[in-house]
Amino acid sequence: MSTAENEIVLKGSCYCVKGKPILSAFCHCTLCQRLAGAPCVATVHFPADVFTWTHPQPHEATLDMYSVADKPWKNRFRCKSCGACVASYSTTKLKYSIWAGQLERDEHGRTKNWDIVKPTAHMFYDTRMLDVNDGLPKWEGYEGQSKRLDSVESK
Repeated sequence: MSTAENEIVLKGSCYCVKGKPILSAFCHCTLCQRLAGAPCVATVHFPADVFTWTHPQPHEATLDMYSVADKPWKNRFRCKSCGACVASYSTTKLKYSIWAGQLERDEHGRTKNWDIVKPTAHMFYDTRMLDVNDGLPKWEGYEGQSKRLDSVESK
C-alpha cells in the first residue's frame, strides 16, 4: 500500500479509520438484514490495526458490546445514547466492519471519500430480498471466495 493510501482518514460517529478498506460490499446475509431492518447494508471491512475508537475510554461508558448466537466470535458495538449499530469486530479474522451509512457526510449529505469506500460487489446475494441491477458482481458468499452468481444467471 502506498503512503498516500495510508494517509486517508475516514471518520464515523464513534471511530476513525486510517487506511483503505480490505473489502467494501453490499451484504445481503440474513443476519445483516435482521440487524439493520433492511434488504442489505453497505459494509466496509478494515484490518484491526487501522481502526480507532474516537471517544475516551472506558468504551463501555458509551458502547454496548454484544454477540449473537449465530456468530459468537463477532463482537458488535451499539451506541448507548442512540442505539445505532456502530461497528463489529471479528475475533477470528482480526478485522472491524462498519456500515457505510455511519461514515461522515459532506455539506450535501454525501459520504466523504465515497470513491474509496463504495461497494465493489454484492455478497450473500443468494439470500437477497430484492434484485439489484447495478452492474456489480453478485457472490454467493464473500467476494472472490465463493461462487459468482451473476455470471451463472446471465447464461
